[in-house]
Amino acid sequence: MLHVAFVRSVHAHARILGVDTGAATAWPGVVAVATGADADIARYRICARSALPSYVETEQPVFAWPEARFAGEAVAAVVAADRYAAEDAAALVVVDAEPLPAAVDVVGARGGPVVHAGAADNVLLSRRFESGEVEKALAESAVVIERAFRTNRQSAAPLEGRGGVAEWSAGEGKLTLWSGTQVPHLARHGLAEILGLAENRIRVIAPDVGGGFGVKAILYPEDVALCLLAMRLGRAVKWVEQRREGLVAAAHARDHHYAVRAGFDRAGRLLAMDARIACNAGAYSVYPWTAGLEALMAGGLLAGPYKLAHYRCEVAAVATHTTPAGPYRGVARPATTFVMERVLDLGAAALGLDPVEVRRVNLVGPGDLPYTSATRLVHDSPTYPVCFEKVLEAIGYDAFRAAQARARAEGRYLGIGLANYNELTGLGQAASAGPRMPFRTGHEGVTVRMDPSGAVTVLAGVTSQGQGLETTMAQVVASELGAPLDTVTVVLGDTDATPFGLGAFASRQAVIGGGAAIRAGQALREKITRIAAHLLEAAREDLEVADGRVTVKGVPERAVSLAEVARVACLETHRLPTDTEPGLEATRFYDPIRGTFAAGSQAAIVEVDPAIGTVAIRRYVCVEDTGRVINPAIVEGQVHGAIAQGISGALSEHLIYDQAGQLLTGTLMDYALPTAADMPLFELDHIEEFGIEPNELPLTPARLWDWCAGRRSGTSDLFPP
Repeated sequence: MLHVAFVRSVHAHARILGVDTGAATAWPGVVAVATGADADIARYRICARSALPSYVETEQPVFAWPEARFAGEAVAAVVAADRYAAEDAAALVVVDAEPLPAAVDVVGARGGPVVHAGAADNVLLSRRFESGEVEKALAESAVVIERAFRTNRQSAAPLEGRGGVAEWSAGEGKLTLWSGTQVPHLARHGLAEILGLAENRIRVIAPDVGGGFGVKAILYPEDVALCLLAMRLGRAVKWVEQRREGLVAAAHARDHHYAVRAGFDRAGRLLAMDARIACNAGAYSVYPWTAGLEALMAGGLLAGPYKLAHYRCEVAAVATHTTPAGPYRGVARPATTFVMERVLDLGAAALGLDPVEVRRVNLVGPGDLPYTSATRLVHDSPTYPVCFEKVLEAIGYDAFRAAQARARAEGRYLGIGLANYNELTGLGQAASAGPRMPFRTGHEGVTVRMDPSGAVTVLAGVTSQGQGLETTMAQVVASELGAPLDTVTVVLGDTDATPFGLGAFASRQAVIGGGAAIRAGQALREKITRIAAHLLEAAREDLEVADGRVTVKGVPERAVSLAEVARVACLETHRLPTDTEPGLEATRFYDPIRGTFAAGSQAAIVEVDPAIGTVAIRRYVCVEDTGRVINPAIVEGQVHGAIAQGISGALSEHLIYDQAGQLLTGTLMDYALPTAADMPLFELDHIEEFGIEPNELPLTPARLWDWCAGRRSGTSDLFPP
């Protein structure tokens, strides 16, 4: 097996005049060096498509040529006998590049240096959401809040980085890619489209994936490069991402700017909102999700679980000379929740109302259902107020103010943060139509097969990236078949073995994949009971299946094992009922058509030390409506991980670029990820005690100290009037 190292652009924007590979090619152990100028590389492009009228397609080259559009973009690849030789030779590649002005900031990029010639003002997609009479409602409001908010750019930084092995079999004319992708079937589809191969000539295998969070749901240039190199050389090639590569070249997320006007009546009801949102899309529109992913969700879901009749939002996905933006856990919802909760707090403060009461009067309640939002999404969850009241009770909100006063008398500063949120999950074909991509992401397929011994194999199109989906799917199928759990094996992530499926993203695997598994299990159970009824000479309706046996109700001694039924179906077919086909196998697909809103509420009691700018979360409570829980331990693990990411997103993680487009926080020394020692904590909502308005994330100690000092001295310009 050969090993690959990539040479990456050191410029955010540059014209590539040439790439000198002579010294690298001569390095011991080097087999090949590829650049974007090579004929067998240059003609391939990655293009994410959408039918939205404002969408501008971007063609992303496998290797930058003749222009590099972000620092970290691959310019060349060195293939060698081992990784050491590949890395050493990569350092010898000389890229002759002419630096060009770069557009870096999402606000300044509009009208700044051009990223793509076809995108006016660097806007790759824009959309206007509008419902009701916004200006009239604002004019009639008792108070109007006007604020700008900024959310921090982040990296998913999964424990296991990206990587892959590609192999080309000339005899079969078949390409195999082992990859940590979350979307093997979509990756195969994309590779077939790009390389001009039939999909049955490509096999994508996704083994156990060490975390993804969305960043591995993209088809990257490195994936295509591995395939092209394997096809060129006729040998297997391998690449494993270094941590710095992950920070500079894997998709970023959440670099948003919001300008909001919001009007409230005297009771605290939110009457109207006018918002302008700019989402940093980076240098290219990622495949397959497009640059519209974050922008469309930000504009469409800004109101969250709150009622809002009069709404206008202009949202834009803006191209910059930075790493492309893509999906990351929750996509735009962490940003929109932050903005919405801040707006409610500001409204409560302006009206002199308790922020709890303002949230209560604005939450969508059972009496409002079905509630159609201003962006035409239908809310079906009656539990928004239930979650909120439970979290208030659990955190002891009524007693908190007295404790806060006592702490203040002792010179300590306590505050409380509250947040309500929802997320549209298990999206079916109708709910996934918004981005207008060439495909819908609403269905999944599952095959359930019982072998002659009675053992069960489940083959599913969904994949797992650490959620324990193998256990969940096994539980679902075992329950449907009445089979012992230890007899069920789950196979995921192999496009040659599993039915077509879309993969792991958007909280869909257990809902949609599990739904397909239930249907396949039910179909197989129907056949099992039909055969068993024949063997037992009993009516099917008199049978029950449990613990690996089919028994006649009330007569437990009249029974047949699942293994015996399977043996008859596969090996002793002469014993089958008339008109029954041999074998025990069923494939079913499931599409929920729409989706359902999951809901939750969170509360945190925090203590601030203004002298050094630190925040300590003293208590944290999370109440969520998760629906039917299949495996409580797995669900708890998912919530714990999400809390950790929320904490670090609010308090520490920040991908910072300088004006030249150089990433300043490109190592784990600078990019502050959470550790186990930081838990359990939760997201800080606001610190009102110092008169500070935290309208920009992350709330790092340095930033908090600056704000505290600025407020006390009266010299800061960070506080809007």
